[in-house]
Amino acid sequence: MNSKITKTVSYTLAACVVASSLSLCSDAAGATSGVSALSSATGVLETTNYTAFAGAQLSVNDMLANATAIAAETQLAENESEWVATAENPYANIAIAQVDNYVYIRESASADSEYVGKLYNKSAGTVSETVEAEDGTWVCITSGDVTGYVKSEFVVQGNEELAKEMSRRVATVNTQTLYVREEASTDSSVIDLLPLGDDLTIIDESMVDSGWVKVSCDAGDGYISTDYVDISTEFTVAESKAHEEARLAKEEADKKAARAAAEKATASAKSSSKSSGSSEGKHYSAPSGSNGSSVVNYGAQFVGNPYVYGGSSLTGGTDCSGFVMSVYSAFGVGLPHSSSAMRSVGYGVSYDEMQPGDIVCYSGHVGIYAGNGTLLHASNKRTGITYSNVNYKQILSIRRIF
Repeated sequence: MNSKITKTVSYTLAACVVASSLSLCSDAAGATSGVSALSSATGVLETTNYTAFAGAQLSVNDMLANATAIAAETQLAENESEWVATAENPYANIAIAQVDNYVYIRESASADSEYVGKLYNKSAGTVSETVEAEDGTWVCITSGDVTGYVKSEFVVQGNEELAKEMSRRVATVNTQTLYVREEASTDSSVIDLLPLGDDLTIIDESMVDSGWVKVSCDAGDGYISTDYVDISTEFTVAESKAHEEARLAKEEADKKAARAAAEKATASAKSSSKSSGSSEGKHYSAPSGSNGSSVVNYGAQFVGNPYVYGGSSLTGGTDCSGFVMSVYSAFGVGLPHSSSAMRSVGYGVSYDEMQPGDIVCYSGHVGIYAGNGTLLHASNKRTGITYSNVNYKQILSIRRIF
């Protein structure tokens, strides 16, 4: 009984870690475990203590109450070390993949069983069971919408430091427009504006009790009020076999459509004798080609032009996502005017596979990889459209269109 209750608490905590904030989950899991322990103890006492003390002067209810209290104290003592370990490490049942690329998630604890998904390196899952099989130890995990078994040698479980490193604390805007301030005060200067639904990486929660968190955004690092955001913890999760097949088919179709659109846009530009220009009379070349390098060459013409929040004009002013959107639009490719939404366009590639023209996504920012470790982007009001080191802050996703 005791081990079963402890497992329930552990699993509840671990599941909450993947979906929401850690502090709230610990409270919820603790409350649930207390009720389970007491109700289970009462169930046993109703069948044993009444017979043993039928002739006593105390009422059955009194005896049950006393016995329940004693049983609860005993149970808490027996479980104390296990419960404390779980409470102190809410990542106890979080497993992080440590592999070169991915490990198969299988239907059963056997290398001969069918695979139901892939757990990629640094992705996470919640462990619910450990199985000793003929070929070694397996763990049953749930990661995203995939549940199955992986060899324990390919994951690291319960490592709080690693789990925190592989997770991302996220603040999602729940108001129409949110101010990002230079300091944690409503009297501080506003350095950026964030739209409803935008999500940002939290880089410092030391002032959360005062109602502020530090985030990384388009204009740099700043503070936002916790009154206007929902805070959660995110892990990268597994991909099911069915989802992978559908994704690959869609990616191939999207690549063909993007190439066709780019070729059409290039042909249209060549057939026109007109060229676009700014009010100062600067002329820009029409887009040509249908690959990433062509995208970079076209976008590079606009370096030095202004940054304007909410804008999408390559000459009159644009923000980061507006810049990427407008550059790709010249090649016939439609993209959303949102840095977070761009994390799902095209198809994903790894850092080592990054090529010129790839869309590089950050917390609250996005740009185009220009090659040689540089990023072409609409940076901020001070620098406008410019080049930066692609690693100037943590990369969240790299997406390829062509």
